[in-house]
Amino acid sequence: MSAKKPFYITTTLPYVNAEPHIGHAMEFIRADIIARSKRLSGFDVFFNTGTDEHGVKVYQKAQQLNLAPQVYVDQAAAKFKEILPVLGMSSDINFIRTTDPHHIKSAQAFWQTVQKNGEKAKDGPYIYKKNYSVKYCVGCELEKTDSELVNGRCTLHPLQELEIIQEENYFFKFSAFQDTLLKLYVDRPDFVIPSTRLHEIHAFVERGLQDFSISRLATKMPWGVPVPGDETQVMYVWFDALVDYISAIGWPDDEVAGVSQNGAFKKWWTETGGVVQYCGKDNLRQQSAMWQAMLMAAGLTPSKTIVINGFVTGEGGVKMSKSLGNVVNPLDVVREYGTDALRYYVAREISPFEDSPFTLEKFKEAYNANLANGIGNLTSRIMKMAEANIQPDSVNPILAVEFIEALDHYDIKTACDFVWAKITALDVTIQKEEPFKKLKVEETKGAALKLIEELVKGLAEVALHLEAILPETALKIQECIKANKVPVAPLFMRK
Repeated sequence: MSAKKPFYITTTLPYVNAEPHIGHAMEFIRADIIARSKRLSGFDVFFNTGTDEHGVKVYQKAQQLNLAPQVYVDQAAAKFKEILPVLGMSSDINFIRTTDPHHIKSAQAFWQTVQKNGEKAKDGPYIYKKNYSVKYCVGCELEKTDSELVNGRCTLHPLQELEIIQEENYFFKFSAFQDTLLKLYVDRPDFVIPSTRLHEIHAFVERGLQDFSISRLATKMPWGVPVPGDETQVMYVWFDALVDYISAIGWPDDEVAGVSQNGAFKKWWTETGGVVQYCGKDNLRQQSAMWQAMLMAAGLTPSKTIVINGFVTGEGGVKMSKSLGNVVNPLDVVREYGTDALRYYVAREISPFEDSPFTLEKFKEAYNANLANGIGNLTSRIMKMAEANIQPDSVNPILAVEFIEALDHYDIKTACDFVWAKITALDVTIQKEEPFKKLKVEETKGAALKLIEELVKGLAEVALHLEAILPETALKIQECIKANKVPVAPLFMRK
């Protein structure tokens, strides 16, 4: 029997300067749906997430709370780790912290590898030191050019004052990788999904790349990974945090001079063609350009795919904020409606790639229509007829090609629509054929019993496909089918 094909997927690592919010929940859930679907298709899956714990924003937040940075990040990281089972994440998910000793060692080894490679490169060095002055957005943790500002403010963080950084730092020679990045985007048209985001990053790189600072003076911002060989500087947060995608799978301990030591890095990076990375549209530049250039500088192959989510907004596309009172806490939603209800909404009711509003009114409407009155009611109707009229029988459903293809393209909404079309078709069959009436007539009873058996098989097919999307609900349906019993309680109570 051949070994399972490996598949590696990761979320971005959320900053721990704020509480987990609905955008985090959406990214976690969508990545989990892909991970579960790959397991259903026979893949061996490594699923990674974690927390990004260095940088100015985190340091300033710790100072505001009068806490030591390590104490603050320990408390904050625990909140993100605790939310994972609440959101129904896969039990084997890997959780990495950028303050982990192994990650710090990996980030420093990555720096040294890039530095060494740049010394030999014709367009090197890849890391160099210079004095500079730049406008810096703490919210983005990114340098900003005047062309990226509106009225002197960052468009993503218009309420924050830009900082002016004037110091001597190390720089990464981003500009050396312009042609290589452009070739990557042309050669791999599915490298960034959706294609609109690929066109966006292609245009950004084509306009020309500016080398970016990859360190800060430790006297000004001490909360970071020390630069190897220079204790006066700490690594810029992006240069540190992005390395987690390879440190999580054993780099550099598992990779010496290109020879795999115990197989983990080779298995999850080389054999998979790289990692599939979920991220928000505000991470497009960092994930699909900066990180890819860094990998190239380290002599490593690029990521496999970057999947870009839109933002979750309030009503009318207004950005969520506490001051506007339109923030939705995912934990509150789960407490009221359950884990699978939240998973359903972010999987099917929110656009997979564009901005979408999230309001409790819309959520409740979708919940009642498609869960309580949808799959919940359908399961009760079918199993009530089955329990009273037929004997339990083994069913062996298979995944539909259309479902697999949709998720292979990370189009989770289309995959969900396929499942709910099956749910609707089963409901229509019951309404049209009325097996509950035909059971009462001797001449039509046999046909009715066969129809009920087919309905149970159809429900089993739905449950199989729901294993990736609504795992708790799928298991409950499968247990009902196996026992040939009506659910003890409704799968989803109407609200």
